[in-house]
Amino acid sequence: MLLAIDVGNSIISVGLFGPGRELKFLASIDTDRRKTADQISLDLMNLFALYGFDLKDVTGAIFSSVVPSINFMMSKALTRLLGKPPMMVGPGVKTGLNIRMEIHNQLGADLVANAVAALEKYPTPIIMIDMGTATTISYISSRPSYEGGLMFPGVNLSLAALSNHTAQLPDISLQHPKSLIGKNTEDCMRSGIVYGTAGMLDGIIDRIRETLGDEQPTIVATGSNAPVIVRYCRNQVIYDKYLLMEGLYQIYQKNK
Repeated sequence: MLLAIDVGNSIISVGLFGPGRELKFLASIDTDRRKTADQISLDLMNLFALYGFDLKDVTGAIFSSVVPSINFMMSKALTRLLGKPPMMVGPGVKTGLNIRMEIHNQLGADLVANAVAALEKYPTPIIMIDMGTATTISYISSRPSYEGGLMFPGVNLSLAALSNHTAQLPDISLQHPKSLIGKNTEDCMRSGIVYGTAGMLDGIIDRIRETLGDEQPTIVATGSNAPVIVRYCRNQVIYDKYLLMEGLYQIYQKNK
């Protein structure tokens, strides 16, 4: 079995693939930059116990990370648990992805994995939306190549900024709004962030469409905030919960 891990700014996603590429479980734990290798090891052991699997059955591991301060401890924990070092998505790892960014290593490892999976699953060109701590919109051309993208604060960051920098606005969670026009402060905030983000995504998608001429892009979204937002977009957006994990699986197979 293959253990696939993505270290994000807010959460660490942990997936276990069985024979035949079947995803046995997908779990998440908080990203805590202070944790030692021992603490990370305990977190992983507890997840395996929770879902009823044995670490002894894991034959390999791969992880991607956008939090460099955790990488050493994560690698140390996985080496201790599995008896051999994990594969880390980064320079020197074959992805099969043609990256046309000015500085290749500035592209987040999570976006690389997402793009690898998207190219296998969907017809190009692709507009790929990753909605986590930050919201990133990527464009993958028909060449196929990762051409670049746009980045702005994620939904929860925007909500936190709104609450933290105002005297009377409360902290609220991201939920589906009751209606477009809110009738109280919380409903107004929720409608604003959900419909506002959806409208912004639609606007950017439409602008990218204008540059493509007759080409019709596939629009795919992933990330923890995507399920709430994309249903309010006017463009047809495919939500793919497992895009990142599938990309890590493919990268591991390319370098096995």
